[in-house]
Amino acid sequence: MAAPAPVTRQVSGRAAPAPTGSEHGEPLAAALAELPVLDASGKRVPFGALFLERRAVVVFVRHFLCYICKEYVEDLAKIPKSFLQEANVTLIVIGQSSYHHIEPFCKLTGYSHEIYVDPEREIYKRLGMKRGEEIASSGDPAQQGGTLVLGPGNNVHFIHRDRNRLDHKPINSVLQLVGVQHVNFTSRPSVIHV
Repeated sequence: MAAPAPVTRQVSGRAAPAPTGSEHGEPLAAALAELPVLDASGKRVPFGALFLERRAVVVFVRHFLCYICKEYVEDLAKIPKSFLQEANVTLIVIGQSSYHHIEPFCKLTGYSHEIYVDPEREIYKRLGMKRGEEIASSGDPAQQGGTLVLGPGNNVHFIHRDRNRLDHKPINSVLQLVGVQHVNFTSRPSVIHV
């Protein structure tokens, strides 16, 4: 029996802005990059096309009905697009539901960055994300989620596989890996002492 995949692994030595030239992480299998995800209109897009041109933080959620995932995506929605643009980074959420659920989930969470679904869970499975105890909207046990830093091209720089529904990688630690500035997720106003 093979050893289980590590839960969190920094693949490349960089914890800063996207590499240039020949500096890359580990290659993503071409067969995995060719697997389709679906956008909100049901259009099939090759997974690898999502991060072909620039670095991407890709967050795989267990399912859109998971309260913990909903809260995590609500926090992802608070990341200013300008922060991502300054670092030339794309933020992507992938769920394991029908594409029909994307629009209502975005309205519920306020999420306006890129979002897709992998309804057959093929990408989840090939990335080693195990089945959990929770039930997905399809009625089947949901795959655990995870966070990856991918691209540009088919390069994997970081991977974290959630061990359970509470094991999401802290957002600011992932943003730091890709050179995106720190985001304050509290809704409390800052106190300024003069």
